[in-house]
Amino acid sequence: MEGLIPLVNRLQDAFAALGQSCLLDLPQIAVVGGQSAGKSSVLENCVSRDFLPRGSGIVTRRPLVLQLVTAKTEYAEFLHCKGRKFTDFDEVRQEIEVETDRITGVNKGISSIPINLRIYSPHVLSLTLIDLPGITKVPVGDQPPDIELQIRDMIMQFIARENCLILAVTPANTDLANSDALKLAKEVDPQGLRTIGVITKLDLMDEGTDAREILENKLLPLRRGYIGVVNRSQKDIDGKKDIKAALLAERKFFLSHPAYRHMADRMGTPYLQKVLNQQLTNHIRDTLPAFRSKLQSQLLSIEHEVEVYKNFRPEDPTRKTKALLQMVQQFSVDFEKRIEGSGDQVDTLELSGGAKINRIFHERFPFELVKMEFNEKELRREISYAIKNIHGIRTGLFTPDMAFEAIVKKQIVKLKGPCLKSVDLVMQELINTVKKCTKKLATYPRLCEETERIVAGYIREREEKTKDQVLLLIDIQVSYINTNHEDFIGFANAQQRSSQVNKSAVGNQVIRKGWLTINNIGIMKGGSKEYWFVLTAESLSWYKDDEEKEKKYMLPLDNLKVRDVEKSFMSSKHIFALFNTEQRNVYKDYRFLELACDSQEEVDSWKASLLRAGVYPDKSSNGQADNFSMDPQLERQVETIRNLVDSYMSIINKCIRDLIPKTIMHLMINNVKEFINAELLAHLYSSEDQNTLMEESAEQAQRRDEMLRMYQALKEALAIIGDISTSTVSTPAPPPVDDSWLQQARSKELLCNTDPKPPLADEEHAHTFIFLYVAKNSWSKIDLK
Repeated sequence: MEGLIPLVNRLQDAFAALGQSCLLDLPQIAVVGGQSAGKSSVLENCVSRDFLPRGSGIVTRRPLVLQLVTAKTEYAEFLHCKGRKFTDFDEVRQEIEVETDRITGVNKGISSIPINLRIYSPHVLSLTLIDLPGITKVPVGDQPPDIELQIRDMIMQFIARENCLILAVTPANTDLANSDALKLAKEVDPQGLRTIGVITKLDLMDEGTDAREILENKLLPLRRGYIGVVNRSQKDIDGKKDIKAALLAERKFFLSHPAYRHMADRMGTPYLQKVLNQQLTNHIRDTLPAFRSKLQSQLLSIEHEVEVYKNFRPEDPTRKTKALLQMVQQFSVDFEKRIEGSGDQVDTLELSGGAKINRIFHERFPFELVKMEFNEKELRREISYAIKNIHGIRTGLFTPDMAFEAIVKKQIVKLKGPCLKSVDLVMQELINTVKKCTKKLATYPRLCEETERIVAGYIREREEKTKDQVLLLIDIQVSYINTNHEDFIGFANAQQRSSQVNKSAVGNQVIRKGWLTINNIGIMKGGSKEYWFVLTAESLSWYKDDEEKEKKYMLPLDNLKVRDVEKSFMSSKHIFALFNTEQRNVYKDYRFLELACDSQEEVDSWKASLLRAGVYPDKSSNGQADNFSMDPQLERQVETIRNLVDSYMSIINKCIRDLIPKTIMHLMINNVKEFINAELLAHLYSSEDQNTLMEESAEQAQRRDEMLRMYQALKEALAIIGDISTSTVSTPAPPPVDDSWLQQARSKELLCNTDPKPPLADEEHAHTFIFLYVAKNSWSKIDLK
């Protein structure tokens, strides 16, 4: 298994060339620690060379992927400087600084893009380490205020991966409980399966103190334990003290120190290298099968797309012609599916395309017509003026036909507004549909732009012709008032009818169900509350829930109308109200019932449903008072004309509701579909030459290049690990820390407590050491005489 670490090094190189190294979970060791914890010194001791930048503040500002390779000669290579060998390690330091500044600038900023450095040396064991920026608290220079969060997030990107071992570096002259490195490691590795502790600066501890309990894994124990190292001091570094001499001094320190001499063979940089080499090798062996499966699944996921790119020739005219035909055909199919409806292109977030147009035809347009129709007070005033003006100086004995015809024509002309508005709404939805369909043409920006321009221009042409036809239909209705129509009530019936608005009898069928909020504060216990509403042709009922078992109230629809309510400052809901035209209470002591929806679109939809049930919008005028007298004869004449107008306008409305959608469908929608199918390609050819239209976007070219390189890298990675046997026995995780010493200490303590004055062989020199529990994971040794 000695070739496993070099194998992962080759994988890192393969993916680093793609900029994908941060996205793949390669087995590796990440070095984590606070500023000035000694991370750089640990790495330099492992290499036996000074090669890392030093200074105040954040020095490591990009992740450094350090690959150590055992070799007979000593030199370094950077992945971004392929072919160049660095034998002077001062130049290695300068190159790291230059490459860091190239990405992050010189203002102490940071970046997660790694620098890959490989060092060949006879003084190293094969090892791969990632040196991460030191954890900082206070920004310096031009660093952003959130530099601590940025560094934390970068470190988390690496250590959160299951395949990453964590080398947590902590100085011995600080409280271990406050170690930033161990705190971060604990977050992502609570069981301590991936964390290796390194204690630095053991030689700088206060006199009379030591880190024995830490290194013996008794204080904040880790399953992989702690290793102590002694680095060069700043004075040694400034004095260019040789690292080999520093390693000898380190060895001497552990052998001579009374607290560490019993474990000197498990301390120091050489032992750290050996442990890291063994643990990384075992870790790679354990994770290699899963990593191979991940590579294979990624390769399969992009294989189909890569097949298209493999034989791609950007300047091939045959390819461009074929691509143009395919794109236009795809656009045509997508447009038709969005208009006609299709299971494979369903928008689950909002109404669009054909569904939106259908709503315009059957909800929005009829609602706009009714709003125009039922301006009761204004209509009666107009009828009164018309009757008086037609009689002139004479007193009229009979109801004049001309007044009826004048009022009807005026009412018919008013329908132009809603009809033209419906054309505008459909036109806008068609253009929105075109924009959604052209998103698939984004690979070729010019083709996308031209297609959108040509089709949108054609839609606007058809809009003008459709509007002309709609106006013609209205003018046709105005040109001849057919009082012989079979549905027209005639004068005799009009005089007998009441002034009540005629409702079409539709029976007590259910028109709509849905959730609504009763918004009147205090109208129910607990204030505004959501209920399940059921609207029929005769009543509006609400229930506790949609099971409709517990009915709260049933409101008859007689004499009800709808009124808009302004949305309150504190509420995000849209509100409308129901009220009784005869000034009666709608619900208990309340004159109106406020109902709230989440969107204005939902409000409009409920209004349209209420309209079907005969509950019309309130158009009562708050304007000027009547400035004319109303004698009984004129009152009867106004009522007669009003009923005649109502009857004839219902005929016109029924006709308009039927004809306008048909006109729009024929002259706009179907015509646009035919144009896209038959003429769009010719217009594209005539607008610009094929080479310009089929010029790829820079993003698409970059994506194609990245996909091909990714495909090659994945194939290379699979080839690299193809010869390695992945059927090796998995190395079990380190066992939990042995706490038998804890039980012994407790036994001694209990024994001591049972005899307040234990006999001592020599009271003057005898010492009994008892471990007393101070706090969780913290022990102190007390000398009792």
